[in-house]
Amino acid sequence: MDVAVEIGQKWLYAAAQLLLHPFYYIGILFIVLQYRRQISFERKLFSVRLHSLLTETWRAVLWGFCGGVAASLLMAVIGVSLQPEAVMLIWVVSLLLACFRVRYLCFAYSVGLIGIAQAILVWIPGVQLYASGWGARFVQLLLGIDMPPLLALVAILHLAEGILIRLQGARMASPMFYESKRGKIVGGYQLQAFWPVALFLFIPLEGASQLQLPWQPLLGGDIWHLGWTMVGFPVMLGFTERTTTRLPQEKTRWSSTLLVLYAALVLLMAVAVHYWSLTLIIAAVLSIALHEGMMWLSQADEAGRSPYFAHTRKGLMILAVLPGSAAEQLGLKPGEMLHKVNGFPLSGKQDLHFAMRQNSAFCKLEVINHEGQSKFVQRALYSGEHHQLGIVLAPDQDALYYAEERQMSIFSYMRKKLTGLVKKQPPSHSA
Repeated sequence: MDVAVEIGQKWLYAAAQLLLHPFYYIGILFIVLQYRRQISFERKLFSVRLHSLLTETWRAVLWGFCGGVAASLLMAVIGVSLQPEAVMLIWVVSLLLACFRVRYLCFAYSVGLIGIAQAILVWIPGVQLYASGWGARFVQLLLGIDMPPLLALVAILHLAEGILIRLQGARMASPMFYESKRGKIVGGYQLQAFWPVALFLFIPLEGASQLQLPWQPLLGGDIWHLGWTMVGFPVMLGFTERTTTRLPQEKTRWSSTLLVLYAALVLLMAVAVHYWSLTLIIAAVLSIALHEGMMWLSQADEAGRSPYFAHTRKGLMILAVLPGSAAEQLGLKPGEMLHKVNGFPLSGKQDLHFAMRQNSAFCKLEVINHEGQSKFVQRALYSGEHHQLGIVLAPDQDALYYAEERQMSIFSYMRKKLTGLVKKQPPSHSA
């Protein structure tokens, strides 16, 4: 009982640390900017908002907090302990990397670079003798960082990220128009989600506690018997994917599986570095290379498949369904095909508008579902409802805009101009 009370007191102190940490609010601000940009894309392409900025921001904060608590419990069992100066260095390096590419905000890159720098310094004989001033302090800081816990931190955070993506990744999927390899405009999804994760770590500290932990952490040995404390600090989790060949739920499952495998490999490397420090350079390089490899696999998977969200002779492809719309009430889903409306077969948007006008009070739809089977749904129509029942169709070649994939820096999110959206140029006519 006394241990539970002390853990509760230290947790409240760690929570106060977290709430006073500026990087926690920087992470939330980044999420707001990201989701604002995403919603701006939706308005530009579809003239409607598919997500709520306030709702999605609060949901990200809540899930980030819950994910952080779960990750903290796992790190407490393993015995992952971090030095405060190491945490600060990770954040500084991550923010510097984000100035070049937003995706470099991931800790895999910053921890990997720190590990490479430490391994290089260890190989330079007498490096501390040649450095002076701030250089000497920086060298001392790098050499004093315990790398196995940092690698374990990367592994556990990616495990938490994989679980969050599996549970919530498809929620912030935004339908988009993209240009295919053949120059045609096709439908797809931008999958982006970020979470400000609150970590509460048990740290061995002599004299900080009179009571021992009720469990024995796997790492650290007898050092935990000397005393312990708890610290709170924020980290950012997130992923960015683009798909034109899979449904959002299928793509997030794919990404989640890759992240869990990556987490397992990095955790094994952390254990290897703990017992054999010479493997640090290998582990540091692989933490970055494997992360890049996941992106390459995703891109290769997309390149090897045909576009999914495109109209065919069978009908019109549903790209998205507006929340709370008649289409949602009818049970229509993205990836299904509108085959007939009010008995009229569909081969273009003009056919849909014509068929809807034939009965202004009622509509009957024949839809081909994901399994290729036909289903029939019907519903009365009411004034003020969306003219297409709340259905967002895949684009045709008359689309005015499409999204262009760019490697964005964090400064791009600060601009008022909506970057990454390209106005389609009309075809040129030769004389």
